[in-house]
Amino acid sequence: MPYLAVHGGTALLDPEEILNRLDLKPDMRVADFGSGGVGHFTFSMSRRVGKGGVVYAVDIVQENLKAIKSRSVTENANNIVTVWSNLEKLGAATEIPIASLDVGLLVNVLFQNRRYDVILAESARLLKAGGKLLICDWRPGGSPIGPAEEWRVSEDDIERAARASNLVLLQNFSAGPYHYGLVFAKS
Repeated sequence: MPYLAVHGGTALLDPEEILNRLDLKPDMRVADFGSGGVGHFTFSMSRRVGKGGVVYAVDIVQENLKAIKSRSVTENANNIVTVWSNLEKLGAATEIPIASLDVGLLVNVLFQNRRYDVILAESARLLKAGGKLLICDWRPGGSPIGPAEEWRVSEDDIERAARASNLVLLQNFSAGPYHYGLVFAKS
């Protein structure tokens, strides 16, 4: 898959600003689906849900999970649980109880997968009724950085797939110069 790598952490997406779209509170159970190896969103959520909350860092790449686990020990973020899972398989994230999550995130994940409908269904399966799913992904229309145009997924395609998984659109927003953001609730 053609992709222009952009290093620099939060230069393109500001986790704090994006997470402000959600009403994250202490003691919540949340998941960062496709957390990556740095865990910008994972660690931001960890601070917001506090010691009584749980943050699942979910990824298919074992090295990413090892890096997050190591950082969580260094930063004393004891509320982070790493979960190896292939989100393209419904029912794969068995370490997370069904209908237990208050919030899930899919940030820069859907463009990497052609089975984004299954990823949305798996995310919805793990959300409790009324739970929210926040999605940020690359805006179609080209840009000087990011994935090739043919890999980008439109907001309309995401909304259609989300409706099929009983997710209702609450808001859409600009998540930065090259990304859109969508917040859904499980009905």
